[in-house]
Amino acid sequence: MTAVEEFEDLRPLLFAIAYRILGSVAEAEDAVQETWMRYDASGTRPDSPRAFLSTVVTRVSINVLESARVRREQYVGEWLPEPMLDEPYDDPQRSAELTESVSMAALVLLERLTPLERAVFVLREAFGFGFAEIAEIVDRSEAACRQLAVRARRHVDRGAARFDADPHAHERLTARFLTAFQDGDVGGLRDLLAADVQLVADSGGKAPAVRKVVVGSEKVLRLLASYISPMAQVGMVLEPRDINRHPGLIVRDNSGAIVQVMTFDIADGRIGAVRVVINPDKLAHLGRVADVRALAQHLRDMQRP
Repeated sequence: MTAVEEFEDLRPLLFAIAYRILGSVAEAEDAVQETWMRYDASGTRPDSPRAFLSTVVTRVSINVLESARVRREQYVGEWLPEPMLDEPYDDPQRSAELTESVSMAALVLLERLTPLERAVFVLREAFGFGFAEIAEIVDRSEAACRQLAVRARRHVDRGAARFDADPHAHERLTARFLTAFQDGDVGGLRDLLAADVQLVADSGGKAPAVRKVVVGSEKVLRLLASYISPMAQVGMVLEPRDINRHPGLIVRDNSGAIVQVMTFDIADGRIGAVRVVINPDKLAHLGRVADVRALAQHLRDMQRP
């Protein structure tokens, strides 16, 4: 097998690692490309291409995340990960871990960790690397890696406790939300929302959206209900799709262009959080993106007497 063939065979794994560390499709793709350039330039063939490439992509991702954290602190409004529709990597023996670790909720929680904690957590929890392997990858002792893993798990567990991981409940509630929204059933939407539900919208200042987290079922309901009639007037549709391996919705305009992506967290049989990515820069990799500012202006024009 040639170096190119070895790399392409491992590319899905490398992207999966990088995306979970970075929360960005574009940055993960760049990290994988940088990994290939280093592999191609190394001049030697390692005994284990998987170990070598996993090490390189992890170290590149840690470096990228350290600089990205500064930009995220200056981000306009709330920051959410870039949504992903299809992930080419899978491992039947770790399917549950891979699915849970790539959810929007999990990626948001990982933002609480330092880059090194995040890398150790991802390698251990999602991909099942042993601590000896992780120590080699991040250039720390096994004892240090175990401590990093414990601290990371503690931080993640604090935020994850209120959300359910039941995939069937997730699918049912997403389908009910879609039906209620399409039917304009405000009462049906109310029944789906937890009392302390949160709505988080990520526009990056590049599209009209609320910039603060909206908390409470009545406030979230009023916001959602205010979109039902305008969206119907301009022919927008909600398309059910798996987003980051979990049920979600893509909102498209009447030409099929992407307006936004919605995902849901489930808590005690109700929707505990609604996450909306509307920043066009974070949607471009999914397909053609709508001009949301022009769409919003069109809606305002329609509503004028």
